[in-house]
Amino acid sequence: MKHSVLFACIAICLILAGCRHRQEPSVPIAVAVQEVEPKDTAVLEFPHPKQTLLTADDITLTKELLYDQHTLEDTYPYKDTVRSFKWDVIRNCLAYIENMQTDTAKWVVLQNYKNLNKEAPLVRKFVRNAYRRVSDTLGVERYQSVPLYLPTDTVVPERYGRDGTIAYLRGEEGSFCRIHPVTFEEEWLAPRRYLKQLVDSTVFNHVVFVDRLDQNIATLEHVGKGEWKIRSMNPSTTGRHAPPYAQETPLGMYLIQQKKTRMVFLKDGSAETGGYAPYASRFTNGAYIHGVPVNVPRTSMIEYSWSLGTTPRSHMCVRNATSHAKFVFDWAPTECSLVVVIE
Repeated sequence: MKHSVLFACIAICLILAGCRHRQEPSVPIAVAVQEVEPKDTAVLEFPHPKQTLLTADDITLTKELLYDQHTLEDTYPYKDTVRSFKWDVIRNCLAYIENMQTDTAKWVVLQNYKNLNKEAPLVRKFVRNAYRRVSDTLGVERYQSVPLYLPTDTVVPERYGRDGTIAYLRGEEGSFCRIHPVTFEEEWLAPRRYLKQLVDSTVFNHVVFVDRLDQNIATLEHVGKGEWKIRSMNPSTTGRHAPPYAQETPLGMYLIQQKKTRMVFLKDGSAETGGYAPYASRFTNGAYIHGVPVNVPRTSMIEYSWSLGTTPRSHMCVRNATSHAKFVFDWAPTECSLVVVIE
């Protein structure tokens, strides 16, 4: 019996169930973006029906912190509510992450940061979102995204794929690669220029979970089949929906692609430098995990902000205590660590 299940990214269903798995040839996990704009929904499938798949019950979590500053409890009060780390959701997702690595196909990551690999062509059907930017009907913006084509039509792309999305490389067809993104149900064709192939030895043993609803962040490390160590549990602040500049941190699963000791940012609507964010690890588009922003004219780093763990305030990034951002920066290897944004 097949069960369609939601990835740990759809509010109430995610809180109650998360990345639930079925014991059949494929295990779908939907990713729905809660926005005013059209929703971006994606489904994950496992490639090997004959292999025994792990479930959340097979995942063991052990607290063995490598970073122990500003640490939160499993559940903790916030104003008149209670917030928590959604360990059941995280177990489901970790089971999925282990299972997806049983595939022997090569890995690629979709890349088009700041349109460096060329602006994606217009999709067949597009809309303008609340930011007046072109997006596909699923809510993924054209800017910094990768065009995805149906196998039957390589003239006009059908939709966009977010920068930082990882995919199985299934083959090559002329100037296109046939890929299966881990957060999509179907295979797609993508121009080779937008893909970076990861080394054959790539294993995803480091995973960062960012919770948009409860504004917290946890890091986990794989140490054996079904065994994961909790390395940190901290408050964070995610992106907010505030056109025309601030955007929500997008739900989904992404690869840490780039690191900057200091990520310089501009003042809104200006070419003038606004300051920098320390120990920044980029995972999709312009979204970084970083420390407390330092606004000009100040130059020295700031360890902590009262706003961490409260409400979304960032432009898309995930703010942390600066020492925790440095921990993630040092602990999570580039191009083999995942960031999973849940809600």
